[in-house]
Amino acid sequence: MRDKPTFTGEPRNPNERDPDVCVVTCALSGVLAGRKQCPAIPYSPVEIAEEARRAYEAGAAAVHIHARNDDGSPTFSPAVFARIKEEVQKRCPVLLNFSTGTILEDVNEQCTYIRESRPDIAALNMGTMNYSKYSRARKSFDFDMVFPNTYAKIGKLLGAMNEAGVKPELECFDTGHTQGVWPLIDMGLLKPPLQFSFIVNVLGGIPAHVESLQLQTRIMPPGSEWEVIGISHGQWRMLAAALVLGGNVRCGLEDHFYLPSGEMARSNGELCEVAVRMVRDVGRRPATVEEARQILGLRKEDATAAGAAP
Repeated sequence: MRDKPTFTGEPRNPNERDPDVCVVTCALSGVLAGRKQCPAIPYSPVEIAEEARRAYEAGAAAVHIHARNDDGSPTFSPAVFARIKEEVQKRCPVLLNFSTGTILEDVNEQCTYIRESRPDIAALNMGTMNYSKYSRARKSFDFDMVFPNTYAKIGKLLGAMNEAGVKPELECFDTGHTQGVWPLIDMGLLKPPLQFSFIVNVLGGIPAHVESLQLQTRIMPPGSEWEVIGISHGQWRMLAAALVLGGNVRCGLEDHFYLPSGEMARSNGELCEVAVRMVRDVGRRPATVEEARQILGLRKEDATAAGAAP
């Protein structure tokens, strides 16, 4: 039997990359939940950076970041995002993925920190949806809102990302979001190969079924990279499904607070340790930062990050 070639970061041919390598991303905090729900959620730039370090040391190649004020409230301040980048890069060379999500139409602050901080990746929500959370116990909604993402809003964010050389991570909560990328490709705003995140188990979006992932991967353009984001209960099963189907995975306190045992995680690092173990248990292996950079088609490493600790 032929020896399997070692993955070097370069595809074996222009249409193939090593399917055994999996990019693990950790979403450190989110924007809605606070320490009343989970004491480990980080707020300040230093706390966020410490969680990024824990995730990196556990095997994550990228971290997804929402900025917070010191009291835990959300902020889109370019200065705060710049401080987060600075603090993370003091501690580790993990890839930075900044959120741009907002229910507001005005995305000037998001465009500013994308241009100024130039993260490796920026998350881009790809469609409007009902964004709600329902309590079966109380028979009422914990929150109920519309999350508007028009093409005009998406296009403005994409313009900033393209100008800064930042890779858009296309967050798709439903099949229409995935199908709807084609006008942006036609306009030249999105350039393949694309990077998708398929979010499941959000009320108003696609359910947490294996068939959901299979359908989304059939709709996306051939040659695209994709990961699953499993929200709340069932997250670990959806990560397992993605690993079997050849996708990348995301874990972290933004998505789910609990370890498979049912115990609340004490850090993002604990959640990453489980995800990385799952990657290895199915015969795959977690990508290094440099492999992830090549797999996702990111720009070369910034000189400012070159001195970060290995």
